[in-house]
Amino acid sequence: MKKYLLLFCLMALVQVAFANSENPFSKLNEHAIQKDSVVVEFGKSGKVVIIVDSKEDFEKLKLMNINQIISELDLVENKETGELTIVEIRKRDGSVKEVVKVREDGAETEVRVGGMRVYVDESGANTKVKVETGGGKPKHDKPFRTYFNFDLGINNLLEDGKFPTSDNPYSVKGWGSWNVGMNWMASQKISNGFYWDFGLGFQWYNFKLENRDFQAVRGNGSIEFLERNDVDGMKSKISASYLTAMTLFKLDFGKMDGDGKRGLQLAAGPYVGYRLGGRSKFVYEEIGGSGRRKDKEATGLYLENLRYGVRGELGIGRVKFYTTYDLNNLFQEGKGPAVTPISFGVIF
Repeated sequence: MKKYLLLFCLMALVQVAFANSENPFSKLNEHAIQKDSVVVEFGKSGKVVIIVDSKEDFEKLKLMNINQIISELDLVENKETGELTIVEIRKRDGSVKEVVKVREDGAETEVRVGGMRVYVDESGANTKVKVETGGGKPKHDKPFRTYFNFDLGINNLLEDGKFPTSDNPYSVKGWGSWNVGMNWMASQKISNGFYWDFGLGFQWYNFKLENRDFQAVRGNGSIEFLERNDVDGMKSKISASYLTAMTLFKLDFGKMDGDGKRGLQLAAGPYVGYRLGGRSKFVYEEIGGSGRRKDKEATGLYLENLRYGVRGELGIGRVKFYTTYDLNNLFQEGKGPAVTPISFGVIF
């Protein structure tokens, strides 16, 4: 079986070469063609040309078979992966592109040629052959990389471990209380499937009050929730923005065997943020009047300047979810209700 696989490699190599913009055979000049050579043609335009410089070498070539040709290459096996690099292209800049690779593991043999993969399993009574095409280059799990992600979710508040009831003026309506984050991250691979991620980001918190007739205003030394019976309230919310640093320890169960495939992902770690701004906004209409009006108050004065907590992430394939839980209160002690922010959403 190995003999046929190696023969397949040589034929596939020609196809890879023809896929390039420049035809490799166009570089054979007339002087080279006039030398003794062996030309193997297959398909409509496939061709393998072996050129020798003397008649003695040509006679020796006629006595060799495909297995002997491969053995003469003196291939070196990668002890960690068990792979043999049969064909590689060395570019002028010194870089190397591996074209044909073979991996043998007992009764299993795998051959990769560019974006093509042939897998042969001879462990059973019948030999199984699987051919995959169009997969591109094999994925390599880089030891270090940087990336950018975007958080989009909803916020809420917890009071004594529970959501405030709707009879409280500061109870929050989930839909419309948007949580938006932009994070610049770096990821360091510790081992197969285990990573340390860290980075900086900007987060925007919006808490839309469930009772839209209450307006959050600056009171005498604390925030106050004023009931506006003189107008028709349409929307009332409190917002704050933070510069946040975070770190996560991540497990990717799909990459623990080293094949680079994405699987179930779990991550958790702490974060700390510094408040950049904060305000309240109240949208209303005059009773019997027309047109919307907005009142904005700088209520950020009573928000905690520092926030810290724990972030968790759950990924299934390319879909990832996140949740954050602050370990300190949203408002400064004695200047607002003792509530703690919690968020959850989707990572893009």
